[in-house]
Amino acid sequence: MILQALTRLFEDLAQQEKIARPGWSPAKISYALCLDEGGGLEYVVPLLSEVQAGRKTQLRPAPMELPTPVTRTVGILPNFLWDNSSYLLGVDEKGKPERSRSCFQACAQLHHQLLDDVFSTAAKAILSFFDSWQPELAQEHAALKDCWQDLMKGANLVFRVDGMFAQEDPLIRSAWNSYYGNVSGEKQQCLVTGNLDVAEPVHPAVKGVAGAQSSGAALVSFNAPAFCSYGKEQSLNAPVGKYAAFAYTAALNYLLADRDNVHRIGDTTVVCWAEGAEPQYNLFAGFSIFGDSPPETISADDLRAALNNLAQGLACEELKLDPSRPFYILGLSPNAARLSVRFFYRNSFGELMRNVNAHHDRLEIVGRPHSMMPLWALLRETVNLNTTDKSRSPVLAGAVARAVFTGSAYPASLLDAVMLRIRAEREITPGRAAILKAYYLKNEHPDCPKEVLTVSLNQASTNIPYTLGRLFAVYEAVQESANPGINATIKDKYFNSAAATPGMIFPILDQLCQKHLRKLDAGFRISYDRQIGQIKDVLGETYPVRLSLPEQGSFNLGYYHQKQFRYTKKEEK
Repeated sequence: MILQALTRLFEDLAQQEKIARPGWSPAKISYALCLDEGGGLEYVVPLLSEVQAGRKTQLRPAPMELPTPVTRTVGILPNFLWDNSSYLLGVDEKGKPERSRSCFQACAQLHHQLLDDVFSTAAKAILSFFDSWQPELAQEHAALKDCWQDLMKGANLVFRVDGMFAQEDPLIRSAWNSYYGNVSGEKQQCLVTGNLDVAEPVHPAVKGVAGAQSSGAALVSFNAPAFCSYGKEQSLNAPVGKYAAFAYTAALNYLLADRDNVHRIGDTTVVCWAEGAEPQYNLFAGFSIFGDSPPETISADDLRAALNNLAQGLACEELKLDPSRPFYILGLSPNAARLSVRFFYRNSFGELMRNVNAHHDRLEIVGRPHSMMPLWALLRETVNLNTTDKSRSPVLAGAVARAVFTGSAYPASLLDAVMLRIRAEREITPGRAAILKAYYLKNEHPDCPKEVLTVSLNQASTNIPYTLGRLFAVYEAVQESANPGINATIKDKYFNSAAATPGMIFPILDQLCQKHLRKLDAGFRISYDRQIGQIKDVLGETYPVRLSLPEQGSFNLGYYHQKQFRYTKKEEK
């Protein structure tokens, strides 16, 4: 299903002329070798352009549509019309001059094979260059002195003759198209398109996945005898036609090249697209799911209103969004020279937005700005931000993403990670409180009922753990009022044990509170006494010995709600 969806995307993009046709792919080129009609190297033109990267300006290679690159492993395989210095000049600084010469000879042989019968000025100049070029004299050539260091680092080169790039020559393009389309071999039924086609033994590389090899990684590959069956090797085990192999990798590389629409969830690189390849769907998903900044013309309120309309199955005319449009989300993570599919989601755009909107509604809580919490911000609440390694768990990231996209239950590992951070730091941030609320709203549990899963303080709640959390927050406020600027509060000493074993800790807190109240003025003392009395009316005379994990969630929410209520009252005053 993944390869079929990507192949359909390629066809949509090709129809809109946004992507190269079969046999052609984008490549990053740093320099052009300018040849005269006799094949002599006259000079080298840099094709680098300045690009703003943060506060710095960097030189980046120019993207060009060139013949599709070969898939290299350890063998010598040249590209047509472009490559690095090993293949086009026969030199490098890898310490193996014999291999460099072999690369140059293989490249010359390929160009003779394709261009010997092409009668154009550019074709004859390129062939003459390969026949006359002497790799051993390359370093002394005047045209290469200024760019020699870049060439030795692997910069890609292309040919230019009489002011025109070689790939722009109509006769050369025709020769390449004939060569690429004329593939010998047994035709089989393609598993993607269903048509008869020659199977591609090694699929083109996919580039742009964070953490994967910079030269590219394979989404489909077989590299060990254990994976082979019935004498079929490599990707012939799962025959994908040459057209489909090119199409799905070209579409995926197109998505990964658009950095504005590529997102990260832990170690997973996420791309999304809609059938028809209309970009507004990707952009809206970026705003609503991944926290991208919307254009200045769209306010946060307008974005939330559009999300609500789509969740109800209503079209959004202003943004040209159709809720019935099929939409795809693909998460890829690195695995050496290969890619692992972390998750793949397909549904109508409206159904996805319904699940996302419900997720954001569950996360709404007092103390947080009235904005949507993107996935990266949600996962940030599960890690220690004071350590050097702030990476999120990839398994947790994938499970949470699937839960949000599909509207299914949140993974238990999300609750475990948040509770671990609360115990370790003794701090309930607005994000962590929102996660606790959302988790138990979706994963219902009788020990954490809906009466405590409110946006703000529920003073009418009779839930014992929730009320204990409220009482702890009041005790903390009393201590802070009696001892302004105190270094260690009862939260630092007793919070975790109070949440787990209140029967043991709260009698101690009761005594401490009475001592703190004696230090306060009469007005404050009476106010706090009234609050404590109202809360204790719910608790009764005894405290529970232990609280289960869901009850500890109720305790944490009660503490957070009461504390936010106190801050709100201060702001009103």
